Amino acid sequence: MVLILLIGAFCTILNQTILSTAFPALMDAFNISTSTVQWLTTGFLMVNGIMIPISAYLSSRFNTKGLFVIAMSIFEIGTVMSWLAPSFAVLLGGRLIQAIGVGINMPLMQNIMLTIYPPEKRGAAMGINGLVIGLAPAIGPTLSGWVIDNFSWRWLFGM
Repeated sequence: MVLILLIGAFCTILNQTILSTAFPALMDAFNISTSTVQWLTTGFLMVNGIMIPISAYLSSRFNTKGLFVIAMSIFEIGTVMSWLAPSFAVLLGGRLIQAIGVGINMPLMQNIMLTIYPPEKRGAAMGINGLVIGLAPAIGPTLSGWVIDNFSWRWLFGM
C-alpha cells in the first residue's frame, strides 16, 4: 500500500516541473507567447495551492481510500486531456484538472503515512515521504528535456 502511495505521489508531484523545458516546443506547437505558455505552470501551482487546504476538509468528509482514488482519477483525466489537447486552451484546462488531483493527493499521502505507521516509525515514514516530494520535482526538468529531445511534447503526458 505504501508503495502505491509513493508511486502515485511521485507521478503527480513530478508534473509540477515537467513542462519547464518543454515551453519552447509548446510555444511552437500552439503559436503562443512566453507569457501565455507560462500559465501552464502558474495555473497549475495556483490551483494546487488552493486545493491543499481544501483537501483537509475533503479528508474529513470522505474515506481515505476513496479520496485517494478520486484524486488519482482526477489527475488521470487531466493527464489524458493534456496528452490529446488540440489547442492551448484544452492543454491549460487539462493542467488545471491535474492540479486538482495533485493538490488533494499531496497532503492526503502525508496523512495516510502518519496514520498507518506507529509513532516510533513516523520519522522514517515522513523521511521517505519527503524524499518523494523533493526528488520528483528535481527530476522533472531533466526528464522533460530528454523526452522533448527524443519524442513529441505530448509524451510528457503520455508516459
